[in-house]
Amino acid sequence: MEIKEIGDNGVEEVPTERFRQRNNSRKISERPHYEQFDKYQSPLIARYASEEMAYNFSDRKKFSTWRQLWVWLAEAQQELGIDIKDEQISEMKKFIHKIDFDLAAQEEKLRKHDVMAHVATFAKCCPKAAPIIHLGATSCYVGDNADLIILRDGFDLLLPKLARCIHRLSVFAKEHRALPCLGFTHLQPAQLTTVGKRACLWLQDLILDINNFHRARNDLLRFRGVKGTTGTQSSFLELFKGDAEKVEELELLVSSKAGFTHSYFVTGQTYPRKVDAEVLSIFSSLGASVHKMCTDLRILSSMKEIDEPFEVKQV
Repeated sequence: MEIKEIGDNGVEEVPTERFRQRNNSRKISERPHYEQFDKYQSPLIARYASEEMAYNFSDRKKFSTWRQLWVWLAEAQQELGIDIKDEQISEMKKFIHKIDFDLAAQEEKLRKHDVMAHVATFAKCCPKAAPIIHLGATSCYVGDNADLIILRDGFDLLLPKLARCIHRLSVFAKEHRALPCLGFTHLQPAQLTTVGKRACLWLQDLILDINNFHRARNDLLRFRGVKGTTGTQSSFLELFKGDAEKVEELELLVSSKAGFTHSYFVTGQTYPRKVDAEVLSIFSSLGASVHKMCTDLRILSSMKEIDEPFEVKQV
């Protein structure tokens, strides 16, 4: 393969190896740096995400949740009479977090399917359980249900932090309720107000946001459930020899094990993507609240009405 670059005499053909040598004097594997510094990192993770939130959206959390979902499915099927042995479930539980990511990558290259690659990887370390892993399920049983669990867990991380922010801002508002400052309209001096009153404007927005968070966490987010390839549960009806009551009970059992009190009544292969749109809307609303508060502070700081803390060594 050749890479073209513009040289002093026009277009020059540069062999790939020369290009690599000029830009990387040593192969990545030979460099003394940490590997993460040789790859792009999103500043949203590296600079701004908490350790807990970064883990929540990590591959390890995602794929260990897939394995946990397979365990819950096997447990529920066993409880409802499917011939699954205790030793098979115990074997699966031992390897929920012990994931061979290199093997999974190799399997995906062969199978061209991420879920089946991880089924095969899980089966390699759980040979006794191999026949019952993913029994009757579809890819979205693990893919979509895991996404819903991760979203729920993300809300659980954010809700107490947002509540703490509201509490601290309410204390600040009360403390400075009588401290006068100039109010503006269209950035023009208008009337006197107080610092506490301004803080209450920000506070009111955040209270609307936390109410939206609670609604999303407790009502909007449900379990995709155990509904088969197209949402008809036909594979599970076949597994339970046409016993619809057992299929319904399987749905309730697995949902409960995953910590959900409700699942979506109707799905196709996936849970309703309208849910994702609503979650994004809720977070964009919070972003608008924070943006307004921070913009107000910056403007007031420029006019020396309110100033931000500045650490001794801060630049």
